[in-house]
Amino acid sequence: MRVTPISQERLVELLAGRIDGLAGDDRRLRVAVDGAAAARPELLADALVEPLRLLGRPVQRVSAGGFLRPASIRFEYGKQDPDAFHDLWLDQGALLREVLDPLEPGADGRLLPSYWDPVTDRSARAGYVELPPRGVLLLDGSFLLGRWLPLELTVHLAQSPAALARRTPAAERWTLPAYERYREETDPVSLADLTVRVEDPRHPALVERP
Repeated sequence: MRVTPISQERLVELLAGRIDGLAGDDRRLRVAVDGAAAARPELLADALVEPLRLLGRPVQRVSAGGFLRPASIRFEYGKQDPDAFHDLWLDQGALLREVLDPLEPGADGRLLPSYWDPVTDRSARAGYVELPPRGVLLLDGSFLLGRWLPLELTVHLAQSPAALARRTPAAERWTLPAYERYREETDPVSLADLTVRVEDPRHPALVERP
């Protein structure tokens, strides 16, 4: 496995070109940027929006954080249970139903950008939006791989346990066993189409498998 340093600008350019090259027809594309909160997957997803639009690709941003289950389910075993965080927090059914399935070939492209507000613990009350043909969904979040989600491209932001612990705020360190379990059980590096090592998010490096 070879790790090659790359600038943030070049990484975004490379990813945008790879996404644009996935399909030459009117097919909608579903792209996930997966990583721990400390890896800031939302920043990379956000950075891809404008380059893709310049390539003639309409873009819709969605965060998995808008598709969490109600607090009664998330906190059934306490507010700091790593296994519940790993297994129960994401409402995978809602994400499939409201975002990913409507982008299947032949579907209407109408998706819900946010489903549940974890702050108010109520429906996000977002309106449906339509992603036009040739559009790209950019989804960010944690624990997205190994769930059999229908995605055309997956990017995993990898961190060593030491870097993850160093960059995770003290109040969130209870989540570290969940990320370690994900690393060991799911092995996202082997599942992702592209892995980027972000020991320091300012200095990414491409991980190339043999």
